[in-house]
Parts: sequence; C-alpha cells; structure tokens
Amino acid sequence: MSTQTVSFVNSRGRRLSARLELPAGTVQAYAVFAHCFICSKDSVAAVRISRALAERGIGVLRFDFTGVGESEGDFSESHFSANVEDVVSAAQWLRDQAQAPCLLIGHSLGGAAVLIAATQIPEVRAVTTIAAPSDPAHVTHLFAGCIDQIRDQGEAEVSLGIGRFRVTRRFLEDVEAFKLDKALRDSGRALLIMHAPGDTVVEISHARSLFEQARHPKSFVSLDDADHLLTRRSDAQYTAHVISAWVSRYLPDARAPAVG
Repeated sequence: MSTQTVSFVNSRGRRLSARLELPAGTVQAYAVFAHCFICSKDSVAAVRISRALAERGIGVLRFDFTGVGESEGDFSESHFSANVEDVVSAAQWLRDQAQAPCLLIGHSLGGAAVLIAATQIPEVRAVTTIAAPSDPAHVTHLFAGCIDQIRDQGEAEVSLGIGRFRVTRRFLEDVEAFKLDKALRDSGRALLIMHAPGDTVVEISHARSLFEQARHPKSFVSLDDADHLLTRRSDAQYTAHVISAWVSRYLPDARAPAVG
C-alpha cells in the first residue's frame, strides 16, 4: 500500500490538499472520503478507514475541505454547499487522473455532503455515511449559544473543540436550506448507514431517519459502542471491513487504472 500527496483545484479556484491511498496491487475501484465538520483529511477515522480500504483493493482519495487543514481558503468559505462542490471536484480529479469514484464515504456532516454530491456524480454506485445527521442544520447545535449573534451581526467567532472559527450568517442560511429527503429518494445509489447507538454528538435517531427516507438497496450497520470520531483503531478497522464487504456487490467488473 502507498500514500500519495496530491492536490486539485475546486470549482471556486481553491487548491485543496489531499492524500491518495493506493493498494499494493490492482486497484479494484476508487472512492472519495469526506471528513467530518472541523476535522480534516488527517483525522483518525479518515486515515485509518482509507488505508484499511486500500489494503482491500480500493483506492481512496481523502481531502481537506475548503479552508480546512492544508487546503486554501478561509473556514468561513467552508459552508455546506461548498463541501458538496468540493466532493464533486474531488471526483472530477479522480476521473481525470484514472477513473471516477464508484463509492463515496462521508463522516458526520461529510456524510450529509456525499448524499447530495452522489446525485451529481453519475459513476457513483454506492454511498456510505458514518455517524451522519439526517438534517445538515443539526451541526448548528455545536454553537447554539452564538446563533443569535451570527444572525444579527453577520458572523461570530465560535469555539469548536479544536479551536476557534469564524462562522458566518451565510453558513447558517446555507446549512438550513439543505434537506436530504429528495437526495435520499432520488439518488438511485446503494446506501450503507453506519452509526453507533450511543453517539452523543449525532444521536442514533438521525440514522433511523436516513434509513426510513432512503429507498432500497439500503443497509444499516451498528457501530456498537464506538465514539462519534471513531478514535479507537478497532472501530475504524471494523468500519472499513464492513464497507469493503458491502460495496463488493456494487463494484464495476473492470479493474480500475492506477493514478500516474
């Protein structure tokens, strides 16, 4: 297995930093991994799941959203619409370099983003969400005490776990405008929903709502006592194992060409 440091330009002209995890042998297919809110491509879950999938023959592109990690731009640009566009741009880069992804994987808010993005990437056959909200606006509970200030003054600096970030009124309006019900009904892609019953950041009720709204083929797998960020190696390995077994039903027959 190897890790390539790469980058690509998104639809807004920002250069996004990425890592491409490749199998040691033949690439069966490609996937894009979208990280969680205020995380990065280097989060424990993103790295471990991507590498575990590469060990099983799937090349995975994990990248930093606009204004996050090593990518260009300011965090205030990293609203939900921009996240969706970044996933589509990541898929375009893979399409240009080797082969478009047939699988999208999204963690937390990244899971909501890939559900929307899948409808804009015709080659995608399957989507996996990990601890994803059924309503993108759920993320605003992380800074609920600042929402009035953001609406009144246009922005506010909020504390979000790993640091302080500038959240704008545009972010609020954008994330509140998106609903996943149409994407779930009309996607035509196989869907795997993975969620821990004891998740204290995004409650298990969100997984139930996603599953009820989606059409078949759809599957739900419990992550048992995993935490929201999948910080235990065993949880990330299990997640990757389940994804690789599940998606094998939806992979194209032809082997994918290697990047480079």
